[in-house]
Amino acid sequence: MSDLNQRPLILVTNDDGITAPGIRHLVESVADLGDVVVVAPDSHQSGMGHAITISNILKMSSHDFHMAGVQSYKTSGTPVDCVKLAIYKILKRKPDVLLSGINHGSNSSINVIYSGTMSAAVEGALEGIPSVGFSLCDFAEDADFRASRDVVRSLTKQVIVHGTPKGTCLNVNIPRAAPEDIRGMRVCRQAAGHWADAFEERQAPGGRTYYWMTGSFTDIDRGEDTDEWALRNNYVSVVPVQYDLTAHHAMAELNQWNLDVDP
Repeated sequence: MSDLNQRPLILVTNDDGITAPGIRHLVESVADLGDVVVVAPDSHQSGMGHAITISNILKMSSHDFHMAGVQSYKTSGTPVDCVKLAIYKILKRKPDVLLSGINHGSNSSINVIYSGTMSAAVEGALEGIPSVGFSLCDFAEDADFRASRDVVRSLTKQVIVHGTPKGTCLNVNIPRAAPEDIRGMRVCRQAAGHWADAFEERQAPGGRTYYWMTGSFTDIDRGEDTDEWALRNNYVSVVPVQYDLTAHHAMAELNQWNLDVDP
């Protein structure tokens, strides 16, 4: 929750890169709600998950976001690198809110595991910052962000006032729909989806074999309280995500094992 005596400090990042349309729409949606600082990758970083750069150098430079009052930096690192650099090298105080996105494409269900967009939000939560990852379920370069802008603005206002539950961030997915077709927002659980992975074997011009990952996603969860159900029915899904990966429900079973170390 922001100090009432100063404007909220809003950190913005993404995984599609600093020139992606989604991040511009996000910044334009919240620019008047606080002081906005953008720190984002200089190139596409989708699917990076919670990766950090430890075996290479990190480069960072200022970037002209062409928007008055918005500080902007681009880095050679991952979305999580961007969050770390922002907190420890750029900002003079910890941000009041961290916003990641707007991602091109869904990060619902199991996709949250692989998402650089959501990993940036998780990193923010680890630092005690109320954090939200936004994704639009449309991969098209000319995607319609009008509904997304309304969602981003509304939720950001709520996060500025209320913060987020301790140890969590929010995974927000917006259906591919016109604003007038959005039926509202629903707090959901993550659907139990599954990727059936496949790899196409191809030949490079020099004759060398390479592989291209494909696959298909299946929602195997029939519940009407999931993010996948919400999106299919033109609701915005809001899923609280935690970074504590402990499977608490499994602890009782494991405690029934003989865990003595054999001599």
